[in-house]
Parts: sequence; structure tokens; C-alpha cells
Amino acid sequence: MADANMQDFAKRVSRINKRKHKQARNGSMLVVADDGLITTQTLRRGPRFPWRGAFLTLAVLFVLKGMLLAHLGAATYDARVAKLEAGTAFEKVGAFAMAADPVTKMTAETIGKYLK
Repeated sequence: MADANMQDFAKRVSRINKRKHKQARNGSMLVVADDGLITTQTLRRGPRFPWRGAFLTLAVLFVLKGMLLAHLGAATYDARVAKLEAGTAFEKVGAFAMAADPVTKMTAETIGKYLK
């Protein structure tokens, strides 16, 4: 009987240790329950959207579009975008993405000072 109790105790200790290691790994937060008991809750670590990476990617793309517009000039750039618009569906999507928007024009004006 002592061995059965010891095995049960070992299982409980193992379960508690796993929970504590999980809390230490993921972080935990103290929560006060309705009855006043303070307990810890493990913070959920799930897949999150990489906002910083998405923003940096967009910023780099706008800078590259601005550099291209400043280097080629507005007339040549618009002619190339018009050529893309006349192409296949994939090229039309590219023309939509490469169209000269206000951010691209502002970037081209700023970068154009340094390119010429």
C-alpha cells in the first residue's frame, strides 16, 4: 500500500513540476479569484501576426518604388506600368501594386534630390 501511495504522490509531483516549468517557460500572471485566492495563470504563447515585419516590408517596398520612380522619371515609369496593365492577370496585379501612389511620389521626390 505504501508503494501505491508513493507512486500516486510521484505522479502528482511530476504533474505540478510540469505545470511550474510551463509557467516559467511561457511566463505567468497572478490573478485574484472571486473568493480572494491568488493563483497564477500561464500566459498563452501562440502564433501572433508579425506586425513589425509587415510594416518594415511595406516601408522597404515603398522606398524601392520611390527609388525606381525617381531613377526612371514619371513618364517612363507610367509607361511601364501601362504596359503591365495591358498584360495577363498576373501582370495586372503587378501594375496595381506598382502604380504611383502619393507615398511613392513623395518618396521619389525626396530620394530624387540625392540621385541626381
